[in-house]
Amino acid sequence: MKKSILNVLGPGLLFAGAAIGVSHLVQATRAGADYGLGLLWAIIVVHLFKYPFFRFGPQYASATGESLLDGYKKLGKPYLILYMVVNFVTMFTIQAAVTIVTAGLASQLFGITHNLVYWSYILLIVIIIILLFGKYSFLDKFIKYIILFLTISTLLAVSIAFLKNESNYSFQQILPKNALEISFLIAFLGWMPAPLDISIWHSLWSVEKSKTTSEKITVKKSIFDFNVGYLGTLFLGICFILLGTLVMFNTGETFSSSGGKFAIQLIDLYTKNLGNYSKIIIGIAAFTTMFSTTITTLDASPRAMSKSAELFGFKKFNYWFWILFLLIGTCIILTFFKSSMLTLVKIATIFSFLTAPIFAFLNFKLITSSHTPKTSQPNLFLKIVSILGFIFLLSFSLWYLKTFITSY
Repeated sequence: MKKSILNVLGPGLLFAGAAIGVSHLVQATRAGADYGLGLLWAIIVVHLFKYPFFRFGPQYASATGESLLDGYKKLGKPYLILYMVVNFVTMFTIQAAVTIVTAGLASQLFGITHNLVYWSYILLIVIIIILLFGKYSFLDKFIKYIILFLTISTLLAVSIAFLKNESNYSFQQILPKNALEISFLIAFLGWMPAPLDISIWHSLWSVEKSKTTSEKITVKKSIFDFNVGYLGTLFLGICFILLGTLVMFNTGETFSSSGGKFAIQLIDLYTKNLGNYSKIIIGIAAFTTMFSTTITTLDASPRAMSKSAELFGFKKFNYWFWILFLLIGTCIILTFFKSSMLTLVKIATIFSFLTAPIFAFLNFKLITSSHTPKTSQPNLFLKIVSILGFIFLLSFSLWYLKTFITSY
């Protein structure tokens, strides 16, 4: 029984690997640094209201044996076209944002060169080699060790921070009011725990997982796998808010928009507050966090675009075509915006949140349609949470747009 549970774990951990990155290391740490524990409500609420829409990805895949993209096409070709347009617009910025953060941390951890563009190229080449020779099966196994190592190193860092901390912190929750604060909140919610289109990646990984195992992955097992990964993202998100609060809150430090300087600030600030011995722990935890995101993102976007093109009969635009296309676009962005890491992150995260209601609607529409077997459709409680979640995502998007328009 234990063996079968371990075997079924995979797509859920890939989801966690993709999710636990910029949202946690950059955004959650900044939330703790700027607001203390005041935004704990936000991380809990957004996990609750995004939960159904993320879950519908593996749920639909295990129930039907096909991805959400197949389902979108069944709902109507315009839905699939809508996804392709949104994904095409966002994938370059997302890949550039996660890669430049990873490069900044790698330069501080390993040295060699402090040129972040060069480090980005090195990381992308290493990832391409991993994907080329290991393919999905290697990624499936590799990410389990990454997540395990990340969890241990993060817990160790939080424990050290608690032991070193002598201040008292308020648990009073905060609702941002001015345009700048609301902008940060929306960016924080946008990638916490991840953009909603990762549900599509998850469904693709689930289909791929079923091809690599002789055992049938039932809906129950796929949901268990998803829940493990999802609860992991919530737990580690809270850990990074705690880290930001314990070592950065009220220090007066402000983050640089440069990827290299940000990495130095992040590691040095932890080192200053926790001690020199913590530098390697924090550095490895941070780098592991971002490397897992970079590799899963570089695999997933091309996989999704390749599948979408295939559904329209364009089989020549395969997985490796899209990887090459994504690499070229990412390198162009990195060359011209290497000093504006936080700007890249902000643009990508806000756009992800503004498009979240679209994916929430599509996933709910598909999972409750005739294309999903009745026995695998969500129960009444999950439907209610879905409706409330859609209202939450739409309301916050409109709130941000209203604030943005009135402030300019």
